Amino acid sequence: MLFSPSFPKKEALHSPSIYDKIEGMNINNLSLTISAASSKQYPETNIPEIALAGRSNVGKSSFINTILNRKNFARTSGQPGKTQLLNFYNIDDTVHFVDVPGYGYARVSKKEREKWGKMIEDYLTQRENLRAVVSLVDIRHEPSEDDILMYEFLKFYEIPVIVVATKADKIARGKWNKHEAMIKKALQFDSTDDFVIFSSFDKTGISEAWKALEQYIYVQD
Repeated sequence: MLFSPSFPKKEALHSPSIYDKIEGMNINNLSLTISAASSKQYPETNIPEIALAGRSNVGKSSFINTILNRKNFARTSGQPGKTQLLNFYNIDDTVHFVDVPGYGYARVSKKEREKWGKMIEDYLTQRENLRAVVSLVDIRHEPSEDDILMYEFLKFYEIPVIVVATKADKIARGKWNKHEAMIKKALQFDSTDDFVIFSSFDKTGISEAWKALEQYIYVQD
């Protein structure tokens, strides 16, 4: 029997969307709520959460910074495997973006990888605030085995997923469709899921990303 996450009831929000606020530079509260190592440290709020998962150095922190129009809000590092905790970023008291440890980093010990894996799995399958997962993949390459396993895991547990293909500026625009098809084929992509081509360098895909995200944050009237 598939596990079906029990999400908290969504409350209708009539204030301007987060994206509207960003466009008007009117976000009042951006903060790192906590870097959590276990469920005991998770924020005790009813704020919906969007998790970000992907290989080390796929650009999770850059994705957060770009869609929020901030240069150094989320922690970025040139050293893969730097994120070792669940980082809960509070966006205007409306949503938490949760940056989870990047997978696929070979220099981390097997024991440490198993620890991270257990922490991520517990969060994704047990956290009631979780509304969706942004699964980030590098558009230049076929999804790794870990990327495929993550997508299959999310589909198995019926967790809503948005696939974001990062680093789009690294390949010619004329090759985007070919690479998108390559990724979708490898993932056995569900056509009902959202797929966003994204670049933190030239800001490609920001509005598309917010359109995909906001369906899990706001109730449509």
